[in-house]
Amino acid sequence: MTNISRFPWLKVLLYLVLTLYAVITLIPFLWALSASFKPLSEIISGELNFFPQNFTLDNYRQIFVQEPLFWRWFFNSVFIAVSVTLLNLLFNSMSGYALARLTFVGKSFWFFLILALLAVPTQITLIPTFLILKAIGWLNSYQGMIVPGMVNATFIFMMRQFFVNFPKELEEAGQLDGLNTLGIFRHIVLPLAKPALAAQAVFVFMSSWNNFLLPIVILFDPEMFTLPLGLNSFKGQYISYWNYIMAASMMFTLPALGIYAFFNRYFIQGATFTGGKG
Repeated sequence: MTNISRFPWLKVLLYLVLTLYAVITLIPFLWALSASFKPLSEIISGELNFFPQNFTLDNYRQIFVQEPLFWRWFFNSVFIAVSVTLLNLLFNSMSGYALARLTFVGKSFWFFLILALLAVPTQITLIPTFLILKAIGWLNSYQGMIVPGMVNATFIFMMRQFFVNFPKELEEAGQLDGLNTLGIFRHIVLPLAKPALAAQAVFVFMSSWNNFLLPIVILFDPEMFTLPLGLNSFKGQYISYWNYIMAASMMFTLPALGIYAFFNRYFIQGATFTGGKG
């Protein structure tokens, strides 16, 4: 028996600690939600009122109606994040399957190179990425935002771990039915890899959706801004328009919550199942 089973009070203590942690984690989000319905004067007054004293929808009206570029920023973020996610699901899965199942010259070299890339911070590659995009004329463009992020070493490794544990009997059955390697991957492997793909989709979408460093380096036309960069433009010379920033942040949060809710039933299973033998 576990310690929690023998000492019920440990279970109560565990739930109290987790509840306290959840409350502490939610407080900043709930404050931002509350601030999105406050006028700017109330936010910067310094008072610790958690609920709006002067409830208003003007902040949302401002970003939806008065800010002409908000919907363009929203479209840019959605288009880039969805494109990056779909390309990652395809290429990372193909690379992971090749490393796990196929035999080819240099396989070990490529695998260890991918492992080495896991130790390289994204910030180090930022300047080389800028110089390459400038040389090929992709600054301030959708392809400049999408192509550098369409593969990810972390998720190639994750998919490789998933496919290492994939039952070979299913692939052998596909071979007996006359399927080639591509057919087995498309018709047998991918449909059964939904947990791993869902976990990957959540992580990749969140990373692309919240990306601020790459847009601020390569995007300079306000019409090409993504939402994180657009929110940054609400900062004035002497004051930040926190009421507009909080309202826009709430709209910025909804797609990420929607993606997590949609893939939630696969997420835990996928994140757990991808760590098997190497």
